[in-house]
Amino acid sequence: MWSRILNPGVISKASISLRSLFTMRLKTSEFQSLLSDGLNGLAEVFEKNQHELRIAGGAVRDLLSGKRPEDVDFATTATPEEMKGMFQSAGIRMINNKGEKHGTITARLHNENFEVTTLRVDVQTDGRHAEVEFTTDWQKDAERRDLTINSMFLGLDGTLYDYFKGYEDLQNRKVRFVGSAEQRIQEDYLRILRYFRFYGRVALEADDHEPETLTAIRENGRGLAAISGERIWMELKKMVVGNHAGHLLELIYKLDLAQYIGLPPDGDVDEMKRVWRNAKDHSPKPMTILAALFHCPEEVEKMDIRLKVSREEKNLALFLVRNRRELCKNVDEPDSLKPFTDFIIDSRELDSQSKVCELLKYQGEHKLLSELCQWSIPRFPISGHDLRKMGVTSGKEIGATLQKLRDIWKKSRYQMDKDELLTYVKP
Repeated sequence: MWSRILNPGVISKASISLRSLFTMRLKTSEFQSLLSDGLNGLAEVFEKNQHELRIAGGAVRDLLSGKRPEDVDFATTATPEEMKGMFQSAGIRMINNKGEKHGTITARLHNENFEVTTLRVDVQTDGRHAEVEFTTDWQKDAERRDLTINSMFLGLDGTLYDYFKGYEDLQNRKVRFVGSAEQRIQEDYLRILRYFRFYGRVALEADDHEPETLTAIRENGRGLAAISGERIWMELKKMVVGNHAGHLLELIYKLDLAQYIGLPPDGDVDEMKRVWRNAKDHSPKPMTILAALFHCPEEVEKMDIRLKVSREEKNLALFLVRNRRELCKNVDEPDSLKPFTDFIIDSRELDSQSKVCELLKYQGEHKLLSELCQWSIPRFPISGHDLRKMGVTSGKEIGATLQKLRDIWKKSRYQMDKDELLTYVKP
């Protein structure tokens, strides 16, 4: 076992051990910032009761990448019952007991919540769920995790515990499954999409996959059909806005996965890659990229049935598919923003401007996008009450007159005020 103390921000490749367990000491500012009064108090409770407590999984990966993690999960050798006894004796409040059956207890100290999970081993898996048993063996817990970069632990003294060269892979920007890719995938088929998502976050090159990994994904892809749409969508939408999204979506088609995850079997991959190149530097919404795969609104409806996306996401996809050609046909004209602002005015929907912005990202119209982002929706100055005061009383006539005045107002680039518009009304 190797051990080395690192200065903040300094990590040496030469320190990587070829043995099964690699350790080193991390002392970066991002790590030190986690050591709050709450965490120090939690650590004291575990130390007093002679149980180990370590940071686990994604938070370790983020810290080693120089990032302060948004969420921090903890792992321990203590069982849930032992944790409850420890916290009760220390007067520590416990909340959200829904995770207890999975070995997770949430403690609250100094206005912070800490999720702590007992080390586990998988006893039986069916590709969606696992039956687990508790253990005190850190390596056994690491073995059940998906990717090497997510299988590391970090002690609260800064000591890294790495059983599967996760740190080496992180340094080399490699994404690999722990042990056998096929076995890890068969334990939970959603790991196929997790692999793609983390590839987009870690890998430097778009197409630098290990051939055996892609083979395992292709041969086990049909297992995704049994995964819930909500879980698939959660992974897919993170992948689509990450690096290499165009390549990864194309790979999903090459590996024959699309049919299992709600995407059209003959999706327009070339259009998707074009849209991704257009939009990737302008923070597109996930559905803006995916919409390029759909040929018609009916395919959006089928996707929604499988993935159960939000109403807002579905409506955006439908809007893009229906308007990506017609609404953008005059973008080269002098007043090319007007069709878009007129559409927003006519739609009278609260999110219409946001949808049109996504359409401009889709089409790569960055200049128009900038102009529209600075444009504020003007208020139409005429109401039915104004017309009634002028003697227009029929509901049908009021509606027709309002539309006529709205068209005049739009032609004036929304500049005409109430008095000017009312001169067009004949009582």
